[in-house]
Amino acid sequence: MKLYYSPGACSLAPHMVAREAGLALDLEKVDIATKRTERGADFRAINAKGNVPVLELDNGEWLTEAPAIMQYLADMKPERELVPRNGSMARYRLQEWLGFINSDMHKSYSPLFNPATSESVRAEKRETLQGHYAFVARHLASQPWLMGERFSAADAYLFTVTNWAPHVGLDLSGLTPIVAFQQRAGGRPAIREALQAEGLLQDMPA
Repeated sequence: MKLYYSPGACSLAPHMVAREAGLALDLEKVDIATKRTERGADFRAINAKGNVPVLELDNGEWLTEAPAIMQYLADMKPERELVPRNGSMARYRLQEWLGFINSDMHKSYSPLFNPATSESVRAEKRETLQGHYAFVARHLASQPWLMGERFSAADAYLFTVTNWAPHVGLDLSGLTPIVAFQQRAGGRPAIREALQAEGLLQDMPA
C-alpha cells in the first residue's frame, strides 16, 4: 500500500495509525500547492479533490479522507485495538469523535492557513477552536485517551490537528489536559517514527 501525504497535514493521522498497527506503507509526498507528487505525477489524476491523504491499495483502488483511511488501516489489524469492532456502540463513539474532529475542529483550522483570511475571521476561528478544545479538555481530564484507557485512531487525528495550533497563533497552554495529551501521544514510539519519517520530529519535545 502507498500513502500520499504532505508533511504535518491531516495525512499524518493515518500514517501514525499504520505505524501503530505495524503495517508497512510506501510513502509519496505531495506538494499541495502545485498538485504534483515527488515523482512528478499529477496528483489530481490520483485524487480529483486535490487533497491528501490518499491510500493506494494493493489492488490499485484508491481510498480518500483521513477518517475512512484510518478505520480501514486499523481494521486490518484488529488485535491492535486501534478501533472498536464494527457494529459495537464503541465503534460509533469512535466515529462520533472522528466526525467532531473532522467537521468541527479541522475545518475551523482551515481558514487560519489561508493568507487571505481577514483578522476578524481569524479571531472568530480561534475563539471557536478554544471552545472545541475546552470541550475535549473536559473529556480528557478524567482519562488518558478519547476512548478511555486505550489509544485509538481518534487520538491520532486529535494529535495531528492540535499540532497545528502553534502555527496559527492558537494558544492552548491554559488547557492542561490538552497539553498533557499532546505530550503523552507524542511520546509513543510509533508516533515518533511517523513524525521522523515526515521530517517533523525536530519540532517535538524529546
